[in-house]
Amino acid sequence: MPGRGEAFGGGVALVIPAYRAAATVGDVVTRARRALPGARVYVADDGSPDATGCEAARAGATVLRHPRNLGKGAALATGIAAGLAGGARALVTLDADGQHPPEDIPRLVAPVLAGTADLVLGARARRAPMPLARRCTNWLAAALVSRIAGRPVADAQTGFRAFSRRVAAAVRPAERGYDFETAFLLAALARGFRVAAVRVPTIYEGRPSHFRGWADTWRLARVFTRDARAIMFGPR
Repeated sequence: MPGRGEAFGGGVALVIPAYRAAATVGDVVTRARRALPGARVYVADDGSPDATGCEAARAGATVLRHPRNLGKGAALATGIAAGLAGGARALVTLDADGQHPPEDIPRLVAPVLAGTADLVLGARARRAPMPLARRCTNWLAAALVSRIAGRPVADAQTGFRAFSRRVAAAVRPAERGYDFETAFLLAALARGFRVAAVRVPTIYEGRPSHFRGWADTWRLARVFTRDARAIMFGPR
């Protein structure tokens, strides 16, 4: 007979987009499987030239490999599609670099499984060890999304999220880079899905970011431009 953890994890898909993450992805997968026994773990290896896929498979994940680097959003889309095809009733996304604590997965997904929220954000505090520049962009993104939504959104940039199958099936942004997560959140809010937040630790350990400066900032700006009216005048 399965234990409480296995029953809790059954029907949950954990989606981990990964690029050049051979040094960390194995540990993340191992901890995620330990935190939520019974969950299916998908690692979307976004064309990594290193051993990312091998390390993920060794730790027990199902590896979905892109033949070339397509972007974080593309990796998330691939993993989410696999979770849906596998029959998941709830999905959790987290990064492969260890900056999202897998031990908090049960807290994050609990409101979705209980039916009290459709999308749950793992909200980080904007303080050290988050770098100052990242704190500023995080605050700005949260302020803009809150303005568009007409309600407070604590952390609009977090990639540590849990959401229901309905959200995963209904919200499918065309964006393929770091703008995917912002577009996903805005689309979920626009469709009236219930969005909640759970506080999670702020972890930054000096891992190199794959965020591509001006190029990814421009892509994010384009996402917000679509809601320029709401930013200027507030939601309807």
